[in-house]
Order: sequence, then C-alpha cells, then structure tokens
Amino acid sequence: MAKSIKKLFSYAIAALMTCLLAVACIPTNNSTTTTPNSPTTSGNQTPIPIGIAVAQTSNVALLGQEQVTGTKIAEAYFNKKGGINGTPIRLIFQDTAGDEQGAINAFNTLISQDKVVGIVGPTLSQQAFSADPIAERAGVPVIAPSNTAKGIPQIGKYISRVSAPVAVVAPNAIDAALKINPQIKKVAVFFAQNDAFSKSETGTFQETVKQKGLELATVQTFQTTDTDFQSQVTNAINIKPDLIIISGLSADGGNLVKQLRELGYKDLIIGGNGLNTSNLLPVCKALCDGIIIAQAYSPEMKNEINTTFRQLYTEQNKKEPPQFTAQAFTGVQVFVEALSTLDKTIKISTLALPQLRTQLNDTLLTGKYTTPLGEISFTPEGEIVQKQFFVAQIKMEPDGNSGKFTFIQ
Repeated sequence: MAKSIKKLFSYAIAALMTCLLAVACIPTNNSTTTTPNSPTTSGNQTPIPIGIAVAQTSNVALLGQEQVTGTKIAEAYFNKKGGINGTPIRLIFQDTAGDEQGAINAFNTLISQDKVVGIVGPTLSQQAFSADPIAERAGVPVIAPSNTAKGIPQIGKYISRVSAPVAVVAPNAIDAALKINPQIKKVAVFFAQNDAFSKSETGTFQETVKQKGLELATVQTFQTTDTDFQSQVTNAINIKPDLIIISGLSADGGNLVKQLRELGYKDLIIGGNGLNTSNLLPVCKALCDGIIIAQAYSPEMKNEINTTFRQLYTEQNKKEPPQFTAQAFTGVQVFVEALSTLDKTIKISTLALPQLRTQLNDTLLTGKYTTPLGEISFTPEGEIVQKQFFVAQIKMEPDGNSGKFTFIQ
C-alpha cells in the first residue's frame, strides 16, 4: 500500500513538472508601448513590430508630433492593404524627447525590450549621432525620417535616410530668394550652435551665399532653448541686410522671426528645415508671412500613393500634409515594402530576429519605391536618391492666425 502511494505521488510530481515546463515555453510579449489604435494579432498571426523613435515631448515635439501623425496614417493604410503579405504591422512608439539621452533610451528600449525589426527615427540629427551607433552595433536597420545633417548614412551600414541631405535641399531656397529679389547683396545668417543639424545646414547656407557672390555680412548664434534674441537681432539689423537666413528649430526659429519683424526688419527671410512645419505659424503668427523654405515634399506630387496620403491627412487634419509627416510615412512604407519583398523570397517568420534585421536592411537598400516624396532609392551607403525638390513661401491669412505653404518652384 505504501509503495502504491509513493508511486502515485511520483506520477503527480512528474505531471506537474511537465505542465510547468510547457507553460514556461509559451512565448510572451511584455511590451506595452504601442499605438493607441494599433492592430492586434490577426488569427495566429503576430503583428510585425516596427519601432518609431521621435520627439513627442520637449521643444522638438512641434516636429515630432507631425512624424507621429505620418506613421499612424501609414500603419492604418498598409494594414488595410494586407500588411506584410497578410501579416499586419504594429508600430511601437518611444518618446525621444529633444535630447541625446532621450534618443539613446528610446533606441535601447525598442531594440532590447520591444524586439522591433527596425526603427524610424530619431527626429533630430543631433540625436542620431548619439543613438544610431547603438542600432548599428545591434544590427538593427534605422531609417532617418528627418536627419539631414552631413554624415548620417556614414554612421554605419544599418543607417539610411529618407530625408534628403541639407547640402542638396538648402541652396534651392537661396536661388528662390534671388528670383524674388535679384538686388540681394548683403546676407545675415543665424544658427543654433547647440544643434548638429543647424550647424551642418548653416555651413551649406554660408557656402552657397559665397558661391553666389553675395556678402556674408554677419553670423549670429543662439541656442534652441532661447526665447530672447534682441541682442543678435539688433546686431544683424544694424548692418542692413537684404536677406536673413535662419537655421534652428520651429519654436526658437519662430520667436526669432517674430523679434526680427518687431524690431523693424522688412526684407526676405529664409528658414531652414527646422522651420519647415505648420506648427511654426502659431509662434510667429502674422509675422511668419513671406518666409521662404526649401522643400523635399510637395502635396501636389502626382502619384497614386501621395494622392491617397494627402487625402487621408487632410480628412483628419483639415490642412495640407507637411514634409515631416510625408517623410515619416515614407519611412514606414520603405520598411513595409522591403519586408514584403523579403517575405516572398524567404518567409520572415522562419528567420531568427538577428537574421531578419540583417536581411531586411540588405533588402531595403536595394529597393526602389514610389512614395509621397516621389520615386526614391538608396545608395549602397544608405543615402536617399530623390529626383524632385521644391521651394515654398508662407502666406498668412488676413486674420494672422492661419496660413499655408505656397509652392513657388
């Protein structure tokens, strides 16, 4: 009798251990940082996670919010079209805020905790120079949606961008200004010295000014966190420039424009890419009128996907889509189309995550894409190859509270 009880007890323990081991083998996903309306698992299909690391807070949020909008439109659009050959995507958002540490934290979380296949981000070039090397070491593909400073693709083989470099885009704004006023001779330049992109962009602007035979009369510096520019503005106005060029972000740039106009400057102003957002308009309001900004995107781009993207954006926001939103949408699109191409060659569900990340990067670099930006591709180094660029001028409504970007070339 005692032996029978002992044998039954042994069977019970063995059964319990088998059950515990089975439970331990069930894969779980502990990530909770998802899109509020992100798709859930469809049947037995686990959505493919793509990381979005942009600035949702801080003074950079005026740009990051437009990127969030673009990626969410892309998520809904591509999932409606079937995702990755029937498997949905799921965007996982991490807030980079406006500094390097925020971007580093966001990248680390997306790579190690959220197990994303790739990352769209960060918002600033300054952040990219700190965060991208983390993805490079981990073998995680990154698509930069708004990093236009010199040297971004050169960070590593896993780093590419859908944001055309400033050296290609910025000179177009000076050409446009000279068409508006051929009498321009004297130029004043302002730039945010604590921002890598602004320093890169102002270098291009200053070199272009010299190449055009114009006089670079003064260079004034500021910080992206500044709100009072009276000293720099006074210094510039005293030399009576015909053109002022500003490289900064939307909040500081908008306040600088406002103070330039309030202190009497009446001639042309060029804004760099950091001012390339309708979120600038509430900052300088009526005084934003006339700012010239080079563009890598036009809502009037004639192709099917831009027509759809433009319609989806305007239905939600009652205004035309800006460049930062279009570029963020494009970043997600490149990942989706590259994943779909790869999946047709080898089922991505059969690949271990490190293999998937590497093969995804190889695939996306060799693809050609028809996007809201037009036809794009990449060099082997990850630099965008884009055919069309534009220049817009801000036109404010009589009430001074609303306005739009009017394309002039």
